Amino acid sequence: MTTSGSGSGHGGGTVCGVEEIDRRIVTLLAADGRMSFTDLAKETGLSVSAVHQRVRRLEKRGVLRGYAALIDYDEIGLPLTAFVSIKPIDPAAADDAPDRLRHLTAIESCHSVAGDESYILKVRVASPSALEDLLNQIRASANVSTRTTVVLSTPYDYRPPAIAP
Repeated sequence: MTTSGSGSGHGGGTVCGVEEIDRRIVTLLAADGRMSFTDLAKETGLSVSAVHQRVRRLEKRGVLRGYAALIDYDEIGLPLTAFVSIKPIDPAAADDAPDRLRHLTAIESCHSVAGDESYILKVRVASPSALEDLLNQIRASANVSTRTTVVLSTPYDYRPPAIAP
C-alpha cells in the first residue's frame, strides 16, 4: 500500500484511492449518518462548502450510498428480531429466492452465504405468531426449508466500521 501527498494542504495522503480526510468523513458519517455539514466541517477542519463537495464526490463514487436512520423497533411495534436461514427444497431449482421474497417487507436484509443454507434473512416482526406467519410465507413464496434463530438481546448494533488506514 502506498501513500502519496494529496496537495490539498490538509495533511491527508491518498491510501487505496481515498484521501485521509475523506476517510475521516466516511468514519464520522458511519457513526452518525445525520451529522450536519457544519459539524463535519468542525470535526475535519474543512470549510462547510469543502465538506459538502467531498461528501457529494464520495456519493458519486459510490463510497457513500445511504444514510441509515437508527430506528427504535420496539417503539414502532416490531420488537422481535430473528435470523432465518433458508435452503431450497429442490437443490436443482433456480436460485431466485431473493426475488421471490422481495415483497415480504418484514425481511430487513437478505445475505447470500456459504454453508448448508443458501441465504440468511434478518427479519423483524411484532410477535411470535407474526414470526410463524412470516415463516409460512417465506416457505410458500420461495419453496424453501427454514431454520430460525430468535434474537434475545442486542448488546450493540449499527457499529461504524473500522476504516482501514
